[in-house]
Amino acid sequence: MFNSFGNIFRLTSFGESHGKGIGGVIDGYPSGINIDVGFVQAELARRRPGQSSLTSSRQEPDEVEFLSGIFEGKSTGCPIGFIVWNRNQNTKDYDELRKVYRPSHADYTYRVKYGIRDYRGGGRSSARETISRVVGGALAKLALRKLGISITAYTSQVGPIRLEENYTAYDLSLVEDNPVRCPDPQKAQEMAAYIEQVKAEGDTIGGVVTCVIKGCPIGLGQPVFGKLQSALASGMLSINAAKAFEYGDGFKGLKQKGSEQNDVFYNNGGRIMTHTNHSGGIQGGISNGQDIYFRVAFKPVATVLMEQHTVNIDGVDTTLKARGRHDPCVLPRAVPIVEAMAAMTLLDFYLIDKTTQL
Repeated sequence: MFNSFGNIFRLTSFGESHGKGIGGVIDGYPSGINIDVGFVQAELARRRPGQSSLTSSRQEPDEVEFLSGIFEGKSTGCPIGFIVWNRNQNTKDYDELRKVYRPSHADYTYRVKYGIRDYRGGGRSSARETISRVVGGALAKLALRKLGISITAYTSQVGPIRLEENYTAYDLSLVEDNPVRCPDPQKAQEMAAYIEQVKAEGDTIGGVVTCVIKGCPIGLGQPVFGKLQSALASGMLSINAAKAFEYGDGFKGLKQKGSEQNDVFYNNGGRIMTHTNHSGGIQGGISNGQDIYFRVAFKPVATVLMEQHTVNIDGVDTTLKARGRHDPCVLPRAVPIVEAMAAMTLLDFYLIDKTTQL
């Protein structure tokens, strides 16, 4: 059950980084949705490795093969099965990790919990697992289009370099114009240069992805333990390397008084709206019709290409200098994954409140 995500819309994923492939089964997907396979493939292309010098050099086509649940280009309402075959594994790069624990990686916890671990690329703990999330998220986006809901994420910080303004200050149509996926061209150049510098040192760096959801209807969210922000946080923090989540003004809002932080209501031609959106589109755990925006912090990748002290599986002190093809920064490839988790969460919560027909 813990390899599944969602309630009515439910994704169950399978596969390992250096296994035969990564795939999944989606239950509860509405029938009659036009399945644009080209769009799904384009979403996978945004996540795949090898797309620039800022990402892992592993070359994978990441072509999705749908196995069930689609007939004559439309969803049937039956389970949608899919798989993406692994084509470019270099398992030999991980031979030295067979008996050594990488600092801050899942190597140690997996070994202790299960008594065995797949050391090849991290196995199930590899970010390659997120392929299934992106496929599920792409399908969710296709359904959400019918509701007028759009989801856009972007890199807002890499190490010390950050965007200082609220998302409304940027042209989000520029996100895909650079390999960092940052809507500020100047900051994007600075971020890219910094990632290249860190990569040359054999090190890694983290940062922040900001996500904006527009067109969300009022009423999504299930108090008290099914609040919308709780579900979004749970989805985001299930992503590899994610360390923190905040929505609305978040920690920044702690500097304001209640009278400054409150989103004052007004009547806009018969529709109740707010002058501000410090709440981030969610109040009482329920969407209020305003833009939902949140931020996800990602730590630096644990596998660094420089010598570090560690211990082996017998607890003996040793050193490790990892090899292989690793991301110096997860942010560029994390952007579509954040969008995917947001899309699946929203579609699931919509279906909880509505019916299985859109």
